[in-house]
Amino acid sequence: MRIVCTVTILLGLLMTGCSTASRRMAASDTPPSSSRATLSDAARVDYSADAVERRTEAQARFATGYLHDLNDEPEQAAEDYFNAGLADPANEPLVLEASARLLRFKQHDKALELLKKATAEPNASGTLFAQLGLAYSLDGKKERAIEANQTAIKRLPRSMVGYRNLAQIYLRETQPEEGLKILDQASSQADVDANFLTELGELYLAFAKAGPKDTAKLRALDAFNRAAKENPANPIVIERLADAFVFLGELDAAAALYQKLLESFPGLSGLREKLAELYVRKKDYPKAAEQYQALIRLNPTTPQAYFMLGSIAFEEKKMQEATDHFGKVMQLNPNFEPVYYELAGAQISLNQPTNALATLGKARSRFKPNFVCEFYTALAYSRLKQYTNAIEHLVAAEVVARVNDTNRLNHLFYFQLGAAYERNKQYDEAVANFRKCLQMAPDFSEALNYLGYMWAERGENLTEARDMIEKAVKSEPKNAAFLDSLGWVLFKLGNPQEALPLLLKAVEYAEEPDPTLHDHLGDVYQALGELGKAREAWRKSLTIEPNENKDNIQKKLETSGLPPNTSAGSSPR
Repeated sequence: MRIVCTVTILLGLLMTGCSTASRRMAASDTPPSSSRATLSDAARVDYSADAVERRTEAQARFATGYLHDLNDEPEQAAEDYFNAGLADPANEPLVLEASARLLRFKQHDKALELLKKATAEPNASGTLFAQLGLAYSLDGKKERAIEANQTAIKRLPRSMVGYRNLAQIYLRETQPEEGLKILDQASSQADVDANFLTELGELYLAFAKAGPKDTAKLRALDAFNRAAKENPANPIVIERLADAFVFLGELDAAAALYQKLLESFPGLSGLREKLAELYVRKKDYPKAAEQYQALIRLNPTTPQAYFMLGSIAFEEKKMQEATDHFGKVMQLNPNFEPVYYELAGAQISLNQPTNALATLGKARSRFKPNFVCEFYTALAYSRLKQYTNAIEHLVAAEVVARVNDTNRLNHLFYFQLGAAYERNKQYDEAVANFRKCLQMAPDFSEALNYLGYMWAERGENLTEARDMIEKAVKSEPKNAAFLDSLGWVLFKLGNPQEALPLLLKAVEYAEEPDPTLHDHLGDVYQALGELGKAREAWRKSLTIEPNENKDNIQKKLETSGLPPNTSAGSSPR
């Protein structure tokens, strides 16, 4: 019964107008400025016995072919489709459908014979010639395909079908300049709708990959802008247009179209996801979060929305909120591996290294060893000041990456490894890794400063240390840590007078009080013989927590004239 109903519906569509189809289609192809026939379709229908017989035979053969098609009998179906078209070649809807099915069956000869007969009709439309051009193209007859599509364009200049077929021929033949000429011809048409212009823009983008990239993209953008001005109502066209604007980086235009769609079709599948992703690209995190929250209201068990909310919170440095969202993802989908590492990263940022290690332990028990898990484990151990463990996991991460992920072994990785070795007092290994880091990124200021300051602290390679730190300061002249390092290495080189203004600037630019800066400043003042200022700086250092150098600073105060019973945290008198 379903098959009979389907065939009946299909025949109903094909029967409409029957042999007058070509005349009706020709009328619809006529540009608005041309005169149109005034007789109704019914008045033009040929009810002669021969015409009725042709229509009846064509419809019966098509229906038989369709049944063979449903039964997966392509050879019999193709034969019936072919004979259906031959029986009534003036019925353009039937011929177009039959020839399309023949082309799908790769029956190019039959499709070409049928289409040539149909286009010989006196009022054959541009659509038929475009189909003929497509058939020629699929049969490898390039010149005839071009000729047929050119005829299609002449008869139907405001339809993209002929332009599209020609453009695709030139694209396959790697003749981008010829293809662009065809698209420019289409672009010159006036009074075309948004669908025409959107497809035109999409074809320009296809040529951007093969020809003059910038030229094709600019023309594509022009076509899309023209389409948007037409204020399309078709949701498919609007979405294609918005997607194209996203591809071209026109995010504001895309957002406006997605928002328009959302207001009219709030249930359209995938639309909120696209709008949310667009807002993320724009770094408009509140609006992105709004869309993901709406998705959660629609489906509270969707892990992807929670994951994106966690990522947004992480970007905004709302780490507790990020951990809450990532934790929800782990509950909903414990097999989603990336969330374990994102959660661990947020926990490390919250200075919860023990929690991070627990999270990473769950990942290690569920998934194969990988670089990210080992690396984050090392970061957590570094927060716990267990540098031996940190080094162990960084080395393990390096081993894993050398097998299948060498891109991970960049300057940042070796900087982290060098820092871990330095904190573990393995200075030779630290130097080796910092040098490897700087071989990869010679201008990486953090490594230049770290290695230079390490040498300054140890009184080693002071000239090279100064050169490195000067380079770091040149790249970031208001970086308090870099200025302190440069002042300190100059002090170690015996130049406290040059060091003083640098350390004063470091104190000025510091975002928050730093005990090391004031300790260094006190040493410089002492070397310059300004003991009052030195004691003041050291006292300031002791008031700042945490202070790893507290005992040493206290000794300096006691030996510089401060009464021994004065508390370390007291303010200067």
